[in-house]
Amino acid sequence: MLRQHTLRRPVHVIGIGVHTGVSVRMTLRPAPIDAGIRFIRMDLHEAPGLNADARLVTDTLLATTLACGAARIMTVEHLMAALWGAQIDNVQVELWGGEVPILDGSSAPFIDLIRQAGTVTQDAPRVFLRVKETVTVLGDGDSAASLSPCGGFRAAYTFVSSNPLYAQFPKRVSVDFSRHAFADAIGRARSFGLAGELDQARALNRCLGSSLDNSVGLADGGVLNVEGLRYPDELVKHKVLDAIGDLYLAGRPILGAFEGYKSGHALNNHLVRALLDKVDAWELTTQPDSTPEGRAPQMLVLPRPAAQAR
Repeated sequence: MLRQHTLRRPVHVIGIGVHTGVSVRMTLRPAPIDAGIRFIRMDLHEAPGLNADARLVTDTLLATTLACGAARIMTVEHLMAALWGAQIDNVQVELWGGEVPILDGSSAPFIDLIRQAGTVTQDAPRVFLRVKETVTVLGDGDSAASLSPCGGFRAAYTFVSSNPLYAQFPKRVSVDFSRHAFADAIGRARSFGLAGELDQARALNRCLGSSLDNSVGLADGGVLNVEGLRYPDELVKHKVLDAIGDLYLAGRPILGAFEGYKSGHALNNHLVRALLDKVDAWELTTQPDSTPEGRAPQMLVLPRPAAQAR
C-alpha cells in the first residue's frame, strides 16, 4: 500500500515575491500523519494559518491566492505542484510574508529544497481522490477544463492566444505521469509573459518583482532570456504545472485525467470546487505499491467521510 510522506528535516529559502516584489523567507517543516499541507504567516500576530484548500482561494489574478481570516498567501501554485510531484502529503509551510517566493519561476527550486530536506515514509496509507465521472467547467469565450476517470494521472493542455508572438511555440502538450516524472517532464517550466504587458500588470499591483531571472519574457524579437527556453514547449508545459498546483488544492492527489483548453487559475479552481461539490463524481481510495503495466490500479474504496475531502 502506498504510504503518506513528509519531510525528513526543515529546509529554508529566501526569495522575492513575483507580484509583491518583497523579499520573503520560507521554511518547509515536517508534519504528522493526516496533517495535510498548511501555510503559516509567521510575520503576523499569533501566526495565523490556513490549509491548502481550493475552497479558500479568493483571488486568481495571475496567481492563486489563499485567504482565511488574517492569513493571506499569494502564488501558492508552483510550490503546490512541487509537493505533488514529490508525493509530499504532510508539510508545514512557514512564511515571513504574504507570498510564496517565486525563485526561478518554476517548481524546480522547490523540488531541490525537498531533495535537500529528504523525505520520510509515514505509517499511514496515502489517500487519493479518484474521479468516477467526468466533470467539466466552462469559462469565458470557449475556454474549458475537465477531469475524467483515469487509473493514474494524466494532464493535457491546449494554449491558444490571439497574440501572434505565441504562434511560434507549441500549443498543446499531454503528459502521462505514470510514465513520466514530474520533475523531468515539466518541473523546470517557468512562468512567462509578454514584455509589452508588464506595465499593465504592474498597474494592477501584479508582477512588481517580475524579471528575466524568474520568468520567460517575450517580445517581437522572440525570447528575451539569454539562455532561451528550457523545453521547446516550455510555455504550454508551464500551464500544466500551474494546473497541477491548483488541482492539489483538492486536498488529496487526484486520480484522473485533466484537460485544459485556454484555462487558467480561475477555471482550474472552479473545476476543483465543481468536482468536490458533485459528491457522486469521486471517491477516496488507496493504491497498492505497484501496478502491472497497462492495467488500471486495483483500489480499496474508503468510506466517504461526513464532510467533503480535506
